[in-house]
Amino acid sequence: EGGWRGQSRGSLQQLAERYADLAASYSEALRQREERERHNEQLQQENARLRLGDRPLRRENRCLFRQTLLGPGPDQTSPAAERSEEVEGLRAQLGRLKEKHRRALRHLRRCRAASGPEASELEDEDLDELLREDEAGAGKEEPSASR
Repeated sequence: EGGWRGQSRGSLQQLAERYADLAASYSEALRQREERERHNEQLQQENARLRLGDRPLRRENRCLFRQTLLGPGPDQTSPAAERSEEVEGLRAQLGRLKEKHRRALRHLRRCRAASGPEASELEDEDLDELLREDEAGAGKEEPSASR
């Protein structure tokens, strides 16, 4: 008449056993939860310890990677370092040769100006071309260059 509430679906002993089972299940669930939390805390501590141990290894790894990219230091010679030194030497030599060439062309220009127009007619066309190239370059580099 009053629905299921008024009905006892078993004896008091059965209800007590069900209640005891539920309480035991609940206690087991709590115990497992605490165990998972403890285990999770241990894992977090282990992760923190491993991260601290990883820092020097990462620094070393970055250092080794940079060394690989940049090549060995000045105390160690490698083919790349030798090529770099050779390139620098060749650049310096090229700079010296360019400067000698400019000085020679300036000297030639002064000699031609001192000799007069008849001397310039006797010169080679290649020299005229070099002088024109130098004058064009000197006009860009040296605004006060005389022609």
